[in-house]
Amino acid sequence: MSTVLGAYRGNVRDDLGWLNVAGRPDPGAVFHRTNLPRVGLDDVTALATGVMTSVPVYLNEGDLITNLTFISGGTAAGTPTAYWFALYSGAGALLAQTADQTSTAWAADTAKTLALATAQRITKSGIYYAAINVTATTPPTLVGTVGAKPVLTGEGNLAQTSGSSLTTTAPATIATPAYKRQVPLVLAT
Repeated sequence: MSTVLGAYRGNVRDDLGWLNVAGRPDPGAVFHRTNLPRVGLDDVTALATGVMTSVPVYLNEGDLITNLTFISGGTAAGTPTAYWFALYSGAGALLAQTADQTSTAWAADTAKTLALATAQRITKSGIYYAAINVTATTPPTLVGTVGAKPVLTGEGNLAQTSGSSLTTTAPATIATPAYKRQVPLVLAT
């Protein structure tokens, strides 16, 4: 017998109860959107110097996104010369970028929150892309997870790379994205 829940036969509220602890805090107290739950995360090598990594994040109509946060893992940024975060539309068009952080240190195990140059009011619910680029002798590792390559028609990448030799400015579009196994955690606030 199939129901509105498909083939699932359990109590959804009971099965998802762990999210009350592992998931996000009360959204009424701290507004944010994220691409991953807080469980199953580890230290991942998600970056290559001068190559942008982007991840999909679902945003709701009316959300006001002013900041993006990525968290370094066990490896700090070694001699950074440029790094920034950016928000892209679902079609891959640049909406806003943070200021370039030039040589500002980024220590290991540290959340880095950067303000978008222009806050973005989301006008249509859907997938958007949060991106990060670090140009450094050693890019930091990031808190994240490992994702499988898309296998079904219509599936998107959980992380992707694009561009090369990037420095201070985010590209106007996410051009020729390539699948990336390591998926960094991002928080949009």
